[in-house]
Amino acid sequence: MVDVNVTGGKLAREEIDYYINIAQEKYPDKHLRAIDLEVDGEFVNAKYHFSDVPFQRIRRITGYLVGTLDRFNNAKRAEEKARVKHNTQ
Repeated sequence: MVDVNVTGGKLAREEIDYYINIAQEKYPDKHLRAIDLEVDGEFVNAKYHFSDVPFQRIRRITGYLVGTLDRFNNAKRAEEKARVKHNTQ
């Protein structure tokens, strides 16, 4: 479900659907959350709002770039546990 906000005039449902489809085709890897359509005479300014992208922290541990330790074997887990951790301020 996409929230639609039309200002400055009225648009037919077919035209609103057109702008939604354009956004989904132009940005296929993003999830369209809302669209602001500003009617300016014969022109329409479209502003798209997408859902936030989940962020996963990646760290360099024991020479590897990892997000989690769940795929480390017992030796790598022990190496990570024994490493000296430095505080950042």
